[in-house]
Amino acid sequence: MARKNLLQGLMEGGPARSDEHAALPRYERGAIGAVSKSIDDLKRRAIIDVHPDMIDNAGLKDRLDEDAEGLAALTESIRDYGQQVPVLLRHSPNHEGRYDVVYGRRRVAALKALRQPVKAMVRELNDRDLVIAQGQENSARKDLSFVEKALFAQQMVKAGYDRKIVCDALSIDKTVISRMLTVADMLPLKLIQTIGSAPSIGRDRWLALVQRARGADMATLLHAARGERSDERFEAVFAAAAPVRAPVAGPRKLTGHDGQPLGEARKGKTKTVIELSGEGREFGEWLADHLDEVHRSWLESNS
Repeated sequence: MARKNLLQGLMEGGPARSDEHAALPRYERGAIGAVSKSIDDLKRRAIIDVHPDMIDNAGLKDRLDEDAEGLAALTESIRDYGQQVPVLLRHSPNHEGRYDVVYGRRRVAALKALRQPVKAMVRELNDRDLVIAQGQENSARKDLSFVEKALFAQQMVKAGYDRKIVCDALSIDKTVISRMLTVADMLPLKLIQTIGSAPSIGRDRWLALVQRARGADMATLLHAARGERSDERFEAVFAAAAPVRAPVAGPRKLTGHDGQPLGEARKGKTKTVIELSGEGREFGEWLADHLDEVHRSWLESNS
């Protein structure tokens, strides 16, 4: 069963499950139970200092761009004003005394560069709850683009989580998740990575690119993905994936048996227009009078 308010529970230190008190032993009830719970709540809410070298990445990758400038700005801000918001960690299930970062990777990286301890809350989380907490944090972040969330959803599905858990983790309904997965599944990962996060490009434009890219040469699209900004690379690929339109044929010049110009013929989508001018006017009048004979001759030649 998915935990829709897991992130809120983690931040507030409250229980993640509604049935936590359903079957408490007798010694956990009453005054002793209340004191024990208060101590446990204090531990949950406590913020500790952790050396950054003791923290490892965990969960799923959620960013396409490294954003060196943004990380440098964050590092400078923390240098000047300190770490204002704690990160969330869990005890590493694989290495005693180490921690996995649930969210706050950029803050951990900045503090590691500054050689400063990381202010963190620590929770006991299994892999499933870690990914859900990471997804709920991502859904609240305005700087994570549509395609980055789409790739995060794809990773959850490939990791074996069902659609309902993916929806709960990202706080998105099944229709949006389906469209996200359409983009992540139909476009080659290399093409998405080459384009980058494309922060200004939303769902509709990515879905339109999926339609355009069907049958397109991927080498051509990858070559087209040029530009300093990710949005520029998307637009370049979008333009390169546009279907090639057949050139519009110009008017056809009509000449007589002796090579003299008679007029011109223009072919449209639903009709062909023949205009006879100059010496062709008299021929045009004759043609109108004998059109049935000309048409019969054409039918016989085509039979």
